[in-house]
Amino acid sequence: MTAAQSAGPGIRAARTPIVVDGVGKVFGEETDKPFEAVRTVSMDIAPGEFVSVVGPSGCGKSTLMLMVAGLLERSAGTITVGGEPVDGPITDVGIAFQDHLLLDFRTAEKNVLLQAEIRGLDRAKLKARSDELFEQLRLTHAKSRYPRQLSGGMRQRVSLIRTLVHDPSVILMDEPFGALDALTRLQVRTDLEALWLERRPTVVFITHSVEEAVGLSDRIFVMSPSPGEIVDEVVVELPRPRPIVLGESPEFFAYVDRIYKQFQRMGVLHGIEVPAAGRES
Repeated sequence: MTAAQSAGPGIRAARTPIVVDGVGKVFGEETDKPFEAVRTVSMDIAPGEFVSVVGPSGCGKSTLMLMVAGLLERSAGTITVGGEPVDGPITDVGIAFQDHLLLDFRTAEKNVLLQAEIRGLDRAKLKARSDELFEQLRLTHAKSRYPRQLSGGMRQRVSLIRTLVHDPSVILMDEPFGALDALTRLQVRTDLEALWLERRPTVVFITHSVEEAVGLSDRIFVMSPSPGEIVDEVVVELPRPRPIVLGESPEFFAYVDRIYKQFQRMGVLHGIEVPAAGRES
C-alpha cells in the first residue's frame, strides 16, 4: 500500500505521476470487424499536474481515461500510475462522470459518505473532510436534501465533493460539467480550480470545451478523430488562480485559437462556403 493510499482524509494527498506509453485500444479484436478507438497515445503527466484532453466526439478520450483508471483493458502499450503498472482498477483515485450518479434514496451528505462504506475508511475523518468541502462549495444548507431537491449545478457539486472527499492523489474526470448551463459551468470550473490548488492531486480532465480546458489546465493534449491520436500538446502559461471570465485575455484567446486551428486542419470544423452569387456587390 502506498503512502497516499494509507493516508486518511484531511492529510495532503501524495502527488502521483501518470505515464501513458504507446497505448492503443481496439474493440472487437477477435471479430471480423475490429474498431480501433485509440492509437499509440503517449503522455507523461507530472505529479500534481492538471492535464486536459480535448478532441471531437468519438475520438477515444473517454476510452483513454478508462484505461488509465484500469477499468478497461488496453490493446497495446503500458500505463503506470505512481510508478506502478496499471493491470486492473486503481484504488487511490477519484472519478467523476458527466452524469452525477447520485443515489436518489440517499441525501447529499450520505451520497458523499458512501465512500467510507465502500472503501472502509474512518467515517469520522471522512465526515470532517465532507463538512469542509460542503462549506467550501457553499452547499452546507443542502446536505440533508435528496438529489431530486437539488439543481443540476448543486448535484454536480455534490458529485465533485464525493470525488474529492477521500483525498485521492489522482482525479479522473470525464466531461463532468457537460450537462450544466453556461453560467453554472463557469462557477463549477472555478470551484474545481480552487479545490485543486489546495491539495494539488494529479488530474486528467476530459472535455469537449476548448475554453474550459484552457481555463483549467497546465497542459492540454489535442486528439484527432478516431482512431484517436495526440496531434498537439499545448502548455498553458496563465497565472493562477485564473479569473472566472477569461475571454478578454489575448493570451487566453491565443491558446484557444491554436487548438481550434488544429480542429480546422483535421477537418473537424468547417467554415461556411458562401456561393459566388452571394459575394456579388
